Order: sequence, then C-alpha cells, then structure tokens
Amino acid sequence: MGFEGDEESAANQVPTKSRFRYNSPLVQITLIGLVCFCCPGMFNALSGMGGGGQVNPTAANNANTALYTTFAIFGVLGGGIYNILGPRLTLAAGCSTYVLYAGSFLYYNHKQHQSFAIVAGAVLGIGAGFLWAGEGAIMTSYPPPHRKGTYISLFWSIFNMGGVIGGLIPFILNYNRSEAASVNDGTYIGFMCFMTAGTLLSLAILPPSKVVRDDGTRCTNIKYSKVSTEAVEIGKLFFNWKMLLIAPAAWASNFFYSYQFNNVNGALFNLRTRGLNNVFYWGAQMVGSVGIGYILDFSFQSRRKRGFVGIGIVAALGTAIWAGGLAKQVGYKHNDLPPKLDFKDSGSDFAGPFVLYFSYGLLDAMFQSMVYWVIGALADDSEILSRYVGFYKGVQSAGAAVAWQVDAHKVPLLSQLIVNWSLTTVSYPLLATLVMLAVKDDHEGEEPSINPASMDNNSKPV
Repeated sequence: MGFEGDEESAANQVPTKSRFRYNSPLVQITLIGLVCFCCPGMFNALSGMGGGGQVNPTAANNANTALYTTFAIFGVLGGGIYNILGPRLTLAAGCSTYVLYAGSFLYYNHKQHQSFAIVAGAVLGIGAGFLWAGEGAIMTSYPPPHRKGTYISLFWSIFNMGGVIGGLIPFILNYNRSEAASVNDGTYIGFMCFMTAGTLLSLAILPPSKVVRDDGTRCTNIKYSKVSTEAVEIGKLFFNWKMLLIAPAAWASNFFYSYQFNNVNGALFNLRTRGLNNVFYWGAQMVGSVGIGYILDFSFQSRRKRGFVGIGIVAALGTAIWAGGLAKQVGYKHNDLPPKLDFKDSGSDFAGPFVLYFSYGLLDAMFQSMVYWVIGALADDSEILSRYVGFYKGVQSAGAAVAWQVDAHKVPLLSQLIVNWSLTTVSYPLLATLVMLAVKDDHEGEEPSINPASMDNNSKPV
C-alpha cells in the first residue's frame, strides 16, 4: 500500500484541520460504514428475520453453517489478503458475494431447493472474510489513537442503520400479510439492490498510505506485503498471548445470533412484526455503540482505566439482559411455542419480548465495540491490526458456524441461552486482563510493524 511521494516533501507539508477532506479518517470511516450499511447491514436484516425470512429455518441454518465455516478460514486469512491486495480489491471482492447470497433466497422462494443457498453461503463466507478483515483494519488504524472509540461508534451506527433500513423493507413489503410465513420476492430484490450499491461504493476507499489525520500524520505507511510474510505472521497469531485472551470473546460475539434471530424473534413474533423488531434491534445497536464509544474515549484521562470501566459496564448490562432472557425462556420450548405475537394485535403481551429483543441488540453492539476498541488499543498500524481483526473474525465465525448447527439440531433453547450467557461472561475477565497487561496510556506500548517502511515513516507529519 505504497507511500505516495517522497519522504521529504511529505514531512514538510502543512497539517490540515479540515475533517471533511476525502482523505480524512472521518470521511473514510464514513465510507466504510456506508459499504457495510449496504452489504452486511442488509445481510443482518435478512438473517434477523429468522430463517432468512422463510417459514422453515433449515435452509438458512445450513447456509449459515457453510457461510461461517468458510468465514472462519478466510477471516483469519483476510488480514494477510488485505495487506497484499489493498483495501479496494479486497473490499469489492468481498461485497460482491453478498448479492449472490440474497439472490439464493430469491431462488429458494420459488424452487425450495437449499443447495444454491448453501453454496452461496460458502462463497459469502469467503467474501465476508475479505470484507471484515479490511473493515477492521480501516476502522482501528485510520482514526487517531485517542479517538478510536468515537470512530468505532460512528462506523457501528452507520453500519447498523443498514439493519434498520433493511428491517423496514420486509416490514413495509409484508405489512398487509399478517398471516404470511415467508417474505415476498420484492424483499430479496430490495436487499440485492443495496448490496450491489455497496460493492460499487467500496471502490471509493483509499489505501492507508493516502489517509491523513487532522494533526498531519498518516495512519500508516507500508508497502504491499508478500504472501510468505503474511503466512508466517498469520501463523504466529495462534501463539500470540494477546490473541488467545481475545479468542473467547471472539467465539462468543456471533454465537448468540442463531438463538436471538431464530428462537426469540423468529419463534415469538409473526412475519411483519419480525421486520419491525429488526428496525429496533439494529437501532439499539446504534445507541449501544455510541454509548460505549463515549465511555471508552472520554470517561477518564487514562486509556487503561477507560477500558476497565467499559468492560465493567458491558459485563453488568450483559448479566442483567441475559437474566431477563432466562426469565422469558423458561416459558417455552421448541415443541411448545407460544402463539405468535403481532405488534398491533397482541397488546401488552408484545411489550416484554420486544424490550428483550431490543436489549439483545444493545448488548451486541456494546460487546463488539468494546472488543474492537481493545484490539485497536494494541497497535496503531493497519498491517498489524488487519491480522488481529482477521484473527478475531475467523474465531468469531468458527463459533457462529457451530452455533447455527446447534440450532439446526434442535438443542434445547434453555441450554442455548445458558451457553451464550456463559461464553460472554467468561470473556470479561480475560479482556480486563488484556487491558491491564497490554494497553498503555501512551504510544510507547504500541507494537511497531515488521515492515521497515512502516516503521520508518509511520508517524511523520505530512
């Protein structure tokens, strides 16, 4: 991702304070947020309806298992691929696979053959590995070190607006189908249009060497990496104590989606209400990301103390929300589901489950934003952070692949909830340990890149 121009002229350039430059972190984070708004944001809305919008969740469960199996592999490899190809090719290749996935459910709506959906899911797993490794490197390395929580919350808000809009699509298109079981064709076509737009928008992302912060520093300055270098560095991640401490949080961070989407939203609500619920689920993510982002950037002067406080708040909130989920879950099972709730006709019975589902969305954003902040605090170089985020997404996807098969095999719902609650709970003390040992209150503790070009010029004013 080579450095443009000679070093001396870069060093003598006057710093700029305009935050709305095309090459500013603010604009670039906004752009990657819009890309994810269109692609994974719409995918989240589709998944959040339970069963991919189908009455029988089997096809969606199997497609998601294939998706997260390949995602687990290419999530880990994605950081290395990003360092070799750069952001535009990596992101565009990843985004294009989302269109295929939505199209496979349009096909399923007519033919009821799940083979296409499963293959499309496997292809999407490869593309998602590319996209999320690139997104993670951009989101954690482009912002200034002392404002990473703010930029993460900005990205998360834009990204999850995709889930909000995506939730409105099936809600509006299926509003008059209160007894419908599966969404109509227009729902899938709408998702495909947004995903195509996201693929084109990904070409507007700049490489890190061209992004200039407000203080005049470039976020990183690295050359294109080599396959051999990336293979060695990715292999080292599995023995990196920092990544091992993050691994339980990574495994937990998507494990609960199959339970929440299929067995809360999908099991308790009718079709049009599930679309409405998703609007608020992903809207809650925007609220949660902004709240935790503020705490992680502004609550205390000490970066380490902010990390401890952020983890403590998420832990307390998570305990309360999962306890509420337990109280609801003891009332129904796979073979003993309550009548479907409708937002118009169910009266006060709708309120409690709706607030619970909303709270799950709030917790998801706070949990993942917290983990991203911890990763971003470990280094300030996109070359390193792309690998860290790739490892995070790979482990996260391996957990999700297992979770979707857990649900496909009809594991008791109470057992699913207890496992989800336990996994998130185990993560908090390990993340706190990582903050204590690896997060510094100044830049001295940040890891240098192994690339000499990056080490020589990484923080020079431009």
